[in-house]
Amino acid sequence: MRPISTLGPDEAKAIRFVLMDIDDTITTGGKLLAESYGALWRLHDAGLVVVPITGRPAGWCDLIVREWPVDGVVGENGAFAYYLDDGHRRESFHPAATIRNDAAVFSEMRQAVLEGVPESRVSKDQFSRLFDLAIDFAEEAPVLPLSDAGRIKTICEGFGARAKISSIHVNTWFGDFDKLSMAERFLAERFSYRSVEDIRSVMFFGDSPNDEPMFSHFPMSCGVANVRRYEAIMTSLPGFVANGEGALGFAEGVDYLLSVRKA
Repeated sequence: MRPISTLGPDEAKAIRFVLMDIDDTITTGGKLLAESYGALWRLHDAGLVVVPITGRPAGWCDLIVREWPVDGVVGENGAFAYYLDDGHRRESFHPAATIRNDAAVFSEMRQAVLEGVPESRVSKDQFSRLFDLAIDFAEEAPVLPLSDAGRIKTICEGFGARAKISSIHVNTWFGDFDKLSMAERFLAERFSYRSVEDIRSVMFFGDSPNDEPMFSHFPMSCGVANVRRYEAIMTSLPGFVANGEGALGFAEGVDYLLSVRKA
């Protein structure tokens, strides 16, 4: 991982799209700080396309796309994208997102997880999800070790589900989609993005294993410093890394990107 301070002028000026994870990437201690929210506005005011790419639920994404300075949001680890069009909220669902989380298999999987990892619990935002089950291991107390998150992931995969570990949840779903596939689909639909030709026009900020598809694909990805906590369980790391953690690391990366673009 290169320090973000080594980002060159040509690299910075090629960026058109800035994508970012939410939890522990633009937040610190569960809060969206003034520094990171201001950074979103600075990106918006600079004319860049801004799109959060998150594991958070549909209910959160509805608020985000309406109230934040963003051009869309990809939610539930790639199940859908929401965006505003002429004042109306629109949605684009990934074609592989066909099994909603009210299917019987989710109840069976949830029971297996809660019995297999006794201190785990269903995320408090589960009520506003459409396609996935989120198991909380670190958002609220007790904070469980990463080894428990790994056990949760293994149980879910035993049901044939996909599962990803974030900094706070294990998200699990059925269907061949992830953050990367929906992000590229949305950018292509809305902004004529071309996966091969435009790959260096995207900068993605993230922090944890569920961001690996983005890190592995986009050479201009940047981790906030807390990504280093997960190096031992990740196979794909970002191309760059900020000095700061969470919200402050994101603001640091954005401000450096924008300053170099002006040089």
